[in-house]
Amino acid sequence: MPLTLAFDVYGTLVDTAGVTEQLARHVGGRAPAFARLWRDKQLEYSFRRGLMRNYEPFTTCTRQALDYTCAALGAALSGAERDDLMAAYGRLPAFPDARPCLEALAAADRRLFAFSNGPAAEVERVLANAGLAPLLEGVVSVEAVRSFKPDPAVYAHFLRATRATTGGAWLVSGNPFDVIGALSAGWCAAWVRRTPEAVYDPWGLEPTARLESLLELPGALAT
Repeated sequence: MPLTLAFDVYGTLVDTAGVTEQLARHVGGRAPAFARLWRDKQLEYSFRRGLMRNYEPFTTCTRQALDYTCAALGAALSGAERDDLMAAYGRLPAFPDARPCLEALAAADRRLFAFSNGPAAEVERVLANAGLAPLLEGVVSVEAVRSFKPDPAVYAHFLRATRATTGGAWLVSGNPFDVIGALSAGWCAAWVRRTPEAVYDPWGLEPTARLESLLELPGALAT
């Protein structure tokens, strides 16, 4: 059976820093710091909800993280301005290496899925806007499990949904917590180091492959 590849979406296929330009219209030079804190809180809220078994969709985590960031940085944004920023999350740009990587893997008979904390309909919209949706067999969302990565139940759900096996599945992610979650579930996993400042967590669970670009992935799978 061909390898089944689970591509994380936010931070791997599409760039969450893509909201920075939109943010600059509202908070000026504080936009990069705002974008980083917003993303950090978005992930923190999903982790906390997963641990508490108090599920709300990732969209809710994103909106509450936006409200937190506005309060923390003293940004008095109106409801309409916050709605505008939430809408920008649906138009995140694809990383330049995403499309050529997916095209090369599809040509090599790999099974390609998006695997995301986001609701399926929202992720499908993001991928369509980024021009990546036609290259993927489908989207597997955590919403059916009502938890979030790195909960082991989420990785088991992906295998059931795609009829893949643990030994035949690879996670591809720019997020170390996601890579470690997949490795802990028995998968292979590739970490994409999206920025030179990115640090992989020193937990003793090393990624199966370390990549500086998704363009390196086809070669890593062939070794």
